[in-house]
Amino acid sequence: MAEEEIGRISDFYAHPVVAGIELTASLKVGDKIRIKGHTTDVELTVESMQIDNTDVPEAKAGDSIGVKVPERVRRHDTVYKIVE
Repeated sequence: MAEEEIGRISDFYAHPVVAGIELTASLKVGDKIRIKGHTTDVELTVESMQIDNTDVPEAKAGDSIGVKVPERVRRHDTVYKIVE
């Protein structure tokens, strides 16, 4: 499986467990992503995402989105889209 870089973590919120992502490429609900950093390696399927607290089905480069994550991620971690 190939991975392409699509953004970076800009924020992390513990309650609810949500990552803020600055996108450099498009992302859709249902896409698989991997978040990788010095101490982070999380793989997940995007089940929902929000822009300004509004659910959206997809986002494009330049958007800032919020995505629920299963565990803690850190600022500046890199976000990759898994391409099969």
